[in-house]
Parts: sequence; structure tokens; C-alpha cells
Amino acid sequence: MNLKPLYDRLVVRRLEAETTTKSGIIIPDKASEKPTQGVVLAVGEGAITDSGELREMAVKVGDRVLFGQYAGSEVKVDGETMLIMKEADILAIVDLDIAEEKAA
Repeated sequence: MNLKPLYDRLVVRRLEAETTTKSGIIIPDKASEKPTQGVVLAVGEGAITDSGELREMAVKVGDRVLFGQYAGSEVKVDGETMLIMKEADILAIVDLDIAEEKAA
């Protein structure tokens, strides 16, 4: 990938939507919504504060994140659709260790 986001922007690859509910009902493609989870592929250097200093990003490459359904702008790179969004569009970082412990 040849994208280097600027400032407080990041590049995210959407994760595939689940096609089956917990009870086993299969959701057709047309009825499913766009996935709101993704993996961060690249991050910018950070936001510039009012005082002119650079604030580091809270997310890093490899983080699994939650974002709004209409967040970011879709771009195609090498035939793959990705999202470029601002750090403020990220709602949460998903901690897989905690999610797996609760499932067990």
C-alpha cells in the first residue's frame, strides 16, 4: 500500500460483516449494513494543537477500531476499497483479549 495519511488521518480496512446471527439466521447481502469495524493500516503523524505542537495519535497500526457507518471517505488502492478518516471518527478501539474473555 502506498498511502501515507497526513496529520490526524488514518487508513482503515473494513472487516467483513457477519452473515449469520448468533441464533443461526443467515442475513442476505442486500439486508446487511456496512461493517462498522476495521483494522488500521496506516496513521498520520498526529494532530496539530492550537499551540502548534504535534499531538500523537491514540490509535496505531494494527488496532481494531469501531467507527460510524458513514465515517470516512472510501478510496480504491490496488483494487481494494479502504477508508480514509480522521481520528475523531473513531468511536472506540476494540480490545480482542477482553472480548474473548467475556465470550468464554
